[in-house]
Amino acid sequence: MKIATAEHYAGIVSQRVAAERHTLAGEWLRRLNRLLTVEPNDVFPSPQLLDHIPALIGEIATYLRAPADEEIAANTVVIEKARELGILRHEQQASVHQLLREYEILGDILEAFVVEETERLGLQPSASECFALLQRLTRSSRTLMRTTVDTFVSEYMAAIEDRNSRIKAFNQMTSHELRSPIGTLMFAAAVLERPDVRADSKHVEKLAATINTNAQRLSWLVTNLQRVSRLTDTTDVPSEQLIEVSTIANEVARQLTDMASSRHVRILVDPNLPELSGDPARLELALMNLVSNAIKYSDPAKPDAFVEIGSVTGDRVADGMSVSVIRVRDNGLGIAESDRSTIFERFFRAHAHMDGDLGITGSGLGLAIAADCVRAMGGSIECESEVGVGSSFSITLPRNAPRRDVA
Repeated sequence: MKIATAEHYAGIVSQRVAAERHTLAGEWLRRLNRLLTVEPNDVFPSPQLLDHIPALIGEIATYLRAPADEEIAANTVVIEKARELGILRHEQQASVHQLLREYEILGDILEAFVVEETERLGLQPSASECFALLQRLTRSSRTLMRTTVDTFVSEYMAAIEDRNSRIKAFNQMTSHELRSPIGTLMFAAAVLERPDVRADSKHVEKLAATINTNAQRLSWLVTNLQRVSRLTDTTDVPSEQLIEVSTIANEVARQLTDMASSRHVRILVDPNLPELSGDPARLELALMNLVSNAIKYSDPAKPDAFVEIGSVTGDRVADGMSVSVIRVRDNGLGIAESDRSTIFERFFRAHAHMDGDLGITGSGLGLAIAADCVRAMGGSIECESEVGVGSSFSITLPRNAPRRDVA
């Protein structure tokens, strides 16, 4: 078959690309499966995203036949689909190089298809007709690639800005929390240097108690901040492994034994805690803060003060996922209803007015850190409480952690 004009040639090729768009999309998917390190079902994980790949190829086919320079760029539906791909690849922690490679593969597939169809149909276009068609093919895929990459870069920059904001907040939090006990220690040390104070055993004993209390607070703060720092690596991606919750709960109980004993609080651990997939360091930090908080705010008027790490038995499903619920329950002072909506905010303290009576100091970070850890594992945390009765914190976590594959 002889082709007399470029329009005829472009029209026939356009029809063939449009007709075989699903086959071409399938070939692209197979090639990407070999390129990406994610599971095959995660390359285009939603039906909408999978369906719009043939649509993108269909729009390229249309452009081959009607090559207005702005045609694809002006198609908001197609551009939105290219943006979705950019957002997905950012979530999968791909790289710009990978995105460029993906579109290079798509271009190779389309070019090979055009050559094969030209030969199969016996088309004999001129050299200029071939170059014109390939130029349109390159221009269309480049437009989509640029949109995807621009979206990816925007998401990446937003993530960097968010991380920088969190680092700034973390630094401010650190200086704020360390300043008070350090100031108290420096004051106490200065007072101890006075001869009249050193001669008074009661003053020395009181200052020693003050130094001990603030040293313990500093130790707790530094330990907590170190845990937070270790959990926040360069990508801030939680590790995922099989967790025996009972092992972590017993370790938390062991670390807080002295603290609990000093306030006459029993720590109980349910032996039938579940197994789940997630980040053991984050779970330990969340439980550590919840249990220590329960110990600090135990009710001194109750002869049998306790805090219990337990679970909700039976199969549970949330948002289509199988989940486990870990519950930290106490019979402490309880939290007023008016405070429950803000207890997970940084620096908020529901019982700050009782520090003197309880003989404690707090930073208002414990519950905020616990909530951050739980959310990072794809879970949620809720609080039920009644003043004078006690509090119950429920951590809901997926039994199989959401995939966070790095492409």
